[in-house]
This record gives sequence, structure tokens and C-alpha cells, in this order.
Amino acid sequence: MTETLDIKVTKVEQTRLTVTDFSELPFGKVFTDHMFLCDYEDGEWKNPRVVPYGPIPMSPAISALHYGQAIFEGIKAYRLPDGKISIFRADKNFLRFNKSARRMAMAEVPEEIFMQGMAALINVDEKWVPNQEDYALYIRPVMYATDPYLGVRPSDSYTFAVLTTPTGKYYNKALRVKVETEFTRADDGGVGYAKTAGNYARSLYPFEVARKEGFDQLIWTDAQTHEFIEEAGTANLMFVIDGKLITPAVRTTVLDGVTRDTIIQLAKAEGVEVEERRLSVKEIIEGIENGKLTEAFAAGTAATVTHIGEIGYEGKTYTLTDVASRNISNGIAKTLNDIKYGLAPDTFGWNWVIS
Repeated sequence: MTETLDIKVTKVEQTRLTVTDFSELPFGKVFTDHMFLCDYEDGEWKNPRVVPYGPIPMSPAISALHYGQAIFEGIKAYRLPDGKISIFRADKNFLRFNKSARRMAMAEVPEEIFMQGMAALINVDEKWVPNQEDYALYIRPVMYATDPYLGVRPSDSYTFAVLTTPTGKYYNKALRVKVETEFTRADDGGVGYAKTAGNYARSLYPFEVARKEGFDQLIWTDAQTHEFIEEAGTANLMFVIDGKLITPAVRTTVLDGVTRDTIIQLAKAEGVEVEERRLSVKEIIEGIENGKLTEAFAAGTAATVTHIGEIGYEGKTYTLTDVASRNISNGIAKTLNDIKYGLAPDTFGWNWVIS
């Protein structure tokens, strides 16, 4: 970071902490008292500020609503044993945020605005950071185009915002997932690797169809052949086959997940062989049938490590091994959580202690 920002802080008159039940925190529904905002106008970022959380006035003609220029990230902050607060791997999220911005022809956010804005918001709302086991403060940086202009071109103005929400686990059970072979999440040369709103919008209808069939999530396959596994839409996918941790390689259709990268580094450090490559549906199904596939899980900021219990494919359900017996994924999940919560040494330098 090259400079220290002058961030104006306007606090709420009455906190909502006193009426918030911290034992009941559904993901993404309970927001803290404040939010961070910063505006991009006339070729520069202006007016960084922390203000009370609430509606943001906007024109109904803004570019984000009509042409989809909107990107976001997902990050978590944790309460450490000494009471301090740490944000996990925010530097990597910052780099990915601007990678998404470049693909969507949006203004890039300077590092000091991204990092200091997030820290300033959390320091104001530090009492919202949970101290329960498996709880965290989820951080949502988001940027959207604000030009009030109905013309197809990149916007000249943007708003960068940071919202925070205390939360428990995203999933509370092993997932029942469906291999999707009709609809696609992303296409070669498209924006699948960018964390942009439209990627999620196009997944909603297929997900609703799968949900009505009793599935919790989808396994997306490649758009051309539907033979190769890509990701789950809300998380990357990982499998243990013959003792090796195998995950689809990052490409233009697969998000470069921060948790994915973290797990790969932890696995290698623990002596687990890792393969990043194209992974076919056929290989997964055969691995379940012959017993070589022993573990499968989703990996993401919200999901962390979430086990997959059943996979549906072409009308048949395949049941995986018992979760308790999954030594590799359970071991990595414990190591990852211990680092995040300050219960184990952070030898990788991933924790950014802000207070």
C-alpha cells in the first residue's frame, strides 16, 4: 500500500448489536451497522467513507442494471484467541478482484482503498466479529457501474462498496450434488474466471431445477462436451483418488479460488500428492464404483471445506464414503481452521491482523 487514506467515518446513532441473535446467523442475512463506500469519477477514486449500512440512492439507468458491469469478492475475518481480528488472505482476493475488473472493462481499485477501506469498516464494527467456533465475519467487496446512460459501452463511473455480515457455516451437512449436463455455467473465452454477477445469474434456473429434484448444489461440466468437471458455482471441487488430491485445473471457465489455492498449498505441505488437470465425469463415476475415489468436497470462502455425500448423474445416485473416514480432507480442514483462528502457527503468512 502506497499511502494512508483519509477515511471519513459516520457512525450509526443506535447499534443493532443489542437486537441481534448471534446464535442464529443465516449466511448473508444479518449485516453489521456500517459499510464502506468509495466513488470513481473523472478518472480517479474519491471520497472513501464509512457510513451507516442502508440503501444507496441510484438512477434506474445505471449501467450495472442494464449491462451487467458488477463484480464482487468473498473474504472472511476471524476472532483470534487474544481477541484481535485477522482477515484471511485478503491480498489474494484483492488481486482477483482487479482481474475480474479488467475482464469486465471496469476501473481497477487501488490496493490502499481495497485493504484500508475493509480494515476501517471492520475496526468500526469490530464487536460484530463473532467469537464462537466455526463463526466468522464474512466480507463482501463489490463494485458496480453507475453511469446513468443507456448505451452499450463501459461505464465512466463506479461505486466500490464493502459490506460485512457475521455468519456461521454455509452448509451444515454433506452435500447431495447433481452433475449438470444440459445447462452451462461458463464458456471458453467468456467470463467464467471472473467473479461477476452474471455468472451467478445464469446458474440460478438450473440450480432451482436441481433443488426441486432434491439436490443441494450442481457440478458444472464443460460447455462443449459436458464430459469434464469444472466447479460447483459457489465453490471449487476437489476429489481424492488413489490417495491423490485432484482438482480441475484453473482455466477461463473455472474460478481461481482462494480456498482452492490454500488447500493445495496445505496438502503439498502435508505430503499429499496434488494434481491440477482436466477431470472427467467418467473418471469420477468409475472411481466411486471401483472404490478408488474415497473423498469429494467443495472448497470456497463461504463453504470452506464441505463434504459431498452423494452425486447424481444420468438418473442414478452414487453414494460416497462416510465423512468420518475422510482423512485427507478432514485433516486439511482442521489445519486450515486452526490457522484461520490463530490456533496454529501461520507459517504461510496468510493472516492479516488488523486490530
